[in-house]
Amino acid sequence: MTSRERILAAINHKQPDKVPVDLGATPSSNISAIAYNNLKKKLDIKKGHTRVYDVVQQVIIPEDDIIDRFSVDVVDLGRVYNEKDEDWYDYTLADGSTAQYPKWFQPKKEVDGSYTAYHSDGTLIAKMPQGATFFDQTIFPYIDGYPDNYKDIDKAMDKVLWSYLVHSPWDHAGQPDFWENLRKKAIDLRNSTDKAIMIVCGCNLLEWGTFLRRIDNFLMDCYIDQVNVEKLLDKLMEIHLNTLEKVCESVGDIVDILRFGDDLGMDSGPLIGPDVYRKLFKPRHTMLCEYVHKHSNMKTFLHSCGSIYSLLPDLIEAGYDVINPVQTTANGMDPAILKKEFGKDITFWGGGCNTRWVLNRGTPEEVRKHVLSNLEIFSPDGGFVFNQEHNIMPDVPPENIIAMFNAVKEFNGDI
Repeated sequence: MTSRERILAAINHKQPDKVPVDLGATPSSNISAIAYNNLKKKLDIKKGHTRVYDVVQQVIIPEDDIIDRFSVDVVDLGRVYNEKDEDWYDYTLADGSTAQYPKWFQPKKEVDGSYTAYHSDGTLIAKMPQGATFFDQTIFPYIDGYPDNYKDIDKAMDKVLWSYLVHSPWDHAGQPDFWENLRKKAIDLRNSTDKAIMIVCGCNLLEWGTFLRRIDNFLMDCYIDQVNVEKLLDKLMEIHLNTLEKVCESVGDIVDILRFGDDLGMDSGPLIGPDVYRKLFKPRHTMLCEYVHKHSNMKTFLHSCGSIYSLLPDLIEAGYDVINPVQTTANGMDPAILKKEFGKDITFWGGGCNTRWVLNRGTPEEVRKHVLSNLEIFSPDGGFVFNQEHNIMPDVPPENIIAMFNAVKEFNGDI
């Protein structure tokens, strides 16, 4: 099978020739810049650049050497943007190693060693403390209450770091020929690789409520102010469906997978109960999935962290083809139970290696055994794409990253 065939077979619950692999196809299945530098050093790769694709999370665009070495089967459409050396500049990471930021991102170093990012109007929108490896949101536009109308919602959303500091291709979305270029670049990428192609499209609902109102306020609103919550969600749906229309028209016949995002879980369980999810979010998630399936050839992929076991039946009914990151350390997210109960209905993209205790703290042999065990559980009859649980963090030893991917190769019979 080609990589594209392998990925699509897995999503269609057919047994592929090998377990397909992802690293870096989304900003939540990626690797931090620091861990990437350490990995390249361990592998004695001296050429190329560590380019920070998602500046908020400080994760990178994997280079071809890494994609080939680890037999990665899927790539993000955003990798074909900002391709010129002059689109980037050198920057020193928290561990003293060098990476590159896109030219448009110019954070300010403060006297306390922190880094701050400002909106063009001078508003502080994000901060990364000294020694940290992630920018934090600093402004919540609706923290004092919902507006009377949403005529200025675009301005409010533009103050949120996830929108203003957005990764490629969306950092080019303001250009007048963006949609034509998106299609051209997608065609060029498809013609130059047999990898499956992912486009990250967001369309968050619960998360946008937390970005605008702040998480504590919005979660309470979901119970005590559902009228205002639904008005906000309806406006967000207008925006999202308009975006999806353009995405489907421009690349829906070229790109293989569209990645949505909406974190619904925490360690102990869902952020909201299933009854509230069914009332406020499920009908709208269903509309998003139905639109993509009706107007494109793309599969629908939902990134949703945490314990979402009790929501999985509803997410399947809503029409999601893929769930990520499969956070197996969260309550109720046992791999064997997930595969047994839902493995025929949704593809698990992740869950291949625990990043909280094993990948960062285990020995290479412990990582190997852990990965092989999870592969035995998740891989039968397709419905699985190997990826670690969320991003590889800066503290992960490079030996363990190599051991993780070597275990997949061992399972696939490649070594």
